[in-house]
Amino acid sequence: LVAPFIGIVLWAVILAVALYPAHRALTARFNGRENWSATLIVIVGLAVVILPVWFAAESTVTSVKALSVDLQDGNLTIPPPGERVRGWIVIGERVYLVWTEAATDLEAVLENFRPQLQQASDKVVRALGGLALGVVQFAIAVIVAGVLLVKAAGGYRFSCAVASRLAGERGPYLTDLSIATIRSVTKGVLGVALIQSILATIGFVIIGVPAAGIFGAIVLITAIVQIPAILVMGPIVFWVFSVADPVPATLFAVYAVVVSLADNVLKPMLLGRGVDLPMLVILLGAIGGAIGGGVIGLFVGAVVLGLTYVILTDWAGYAHLVETDD
Repeated sequence: LVAPFIGIVLWAVILAVALYPAHRALTARFNGRENWSATLIVIVGLAVVILPVWFAAESTVTSVKALSVDLQDGNLTIPPPGERVRGWIVIGERVYLVWTEAATDLEAVLENFRPQLQQASDKVVRALGGLALGVVQFAIAVIVAGVLLVKAAGGYRFSCAVASRLAGERGPYLTDLSIATIRSVTKGVLGVALIQSILATIGFVIIGVPAAGIFGAIVLITAIVQIPAILVMGPIVFWVFSVADPVPATLFAVYAVVVSLADNVLKPMLLGRGVDLPMLVILLGAIGGAIGGGVIGLFVGAVVLGLTYVILTDWAGYAHLVETDD
């Protein structure tokens, strides 16, 4: 009965826990009016979710229409590749031949790759459908999170009561630990991924990478699921070397490496701070959860592994005390 709503409720709880400090600060500014603070957070949250998707969809539709018109009129042209493309490791010669053929006879290349393009387009359509559904669900979760923020005190007492029934006097501590873990993952994983995405997008725009916003979003997604950003930025570096002068291309390559390695500096600073858990436990839980359950698994995995770690260490300490007493 509740299965269709579990994802929405989980996201709502995660958002409410992560945003509660901001909610308290806004409530103080609004002279204790919690409803005003929660309403403002919901409006801003919906704008953050919906507006970028709206602009991206509008831009995509416009670009596709223009591309379709150019294809029909025969006005679509591709510049020939530079000789440096041949020097790319492993793929250079093949990319150079296909690129050259596309520059001279694009229609023939599209015809040769029609089955692959059809499969790719089908996957893109399904992915866009899933994205649209995800955006709707997340928007609903934002609204539910606003309600939970208003009822935060009661929700916290209920959580402590349930945890106390399950874990005795340690229940409130485990509840507080779960809250701190969620906020730690928000700062240490999502926050770092957002910083890397913004820095990468700035570099893409400055160097003139087409569709810089899309590649920046890909960097964000890969950073969230703990895939090194260099896997996205590396191919772009190769492309920049093929079209730009050596000096700016080299500067961009160095910049890409710095952005890709930024998480190694930022994560230890943000992840695990204020949480009574080893950073490695939180990170492993977040990575494992992301692999098994996507973005929401970042939080669920970190909380589950963190609680498991505490329960096991408590049990092991209790067992040690029993043996000592005997």
